[in-house]
Amino acid sequence: MNMFDLIRSRRSFFDDFFDDFGKTTKGVMNTDIIETDKSYTFNVELPGFKKEDIKVAINNNYLIVEATRNAEETSENDKYLIREISHGSFRRSYYVGNASNDQLKAKYDNGILKIELEKSDKEKTQYIEVE
Repeated sequence: MNMFDLIRSRRSFFDDFFDDFGKTTKGVMNTDIIETDKSYTFNVELPGFKKEDIKVAINNNYLIVEATRNAEETSENDKYLIREISHGSFRRSYYVGNASNDQLKAKYDNGILKIELEKSDKEKTQYIEVE
């Protein structure tokens, strides 16, 4: 084994080790954003969530999506070989500029949260008169 093989093997070990961090949220809230002349559509993947555990709002120019999934109760006799299902609270925000909650419509169906956001007629930059 030469020096480069040794470096490569150690590098692979550390890469694999650090790749494990964050695996619990991979696949949660993956999003497609579609723009039309009048609106934006956000398709957010939220498989396994209940509709009542999802919240959508606009706050300080950001569209906020929050979802909570509680862990299933287990008994002392349960022996997991693998446990990959994520649980806890998840939150994602998207900058949307000048928008308000009255411009939002949201529907949750078959693991996809579809959010419609009308585009605002307001200019993003509003100038004032200089006296």
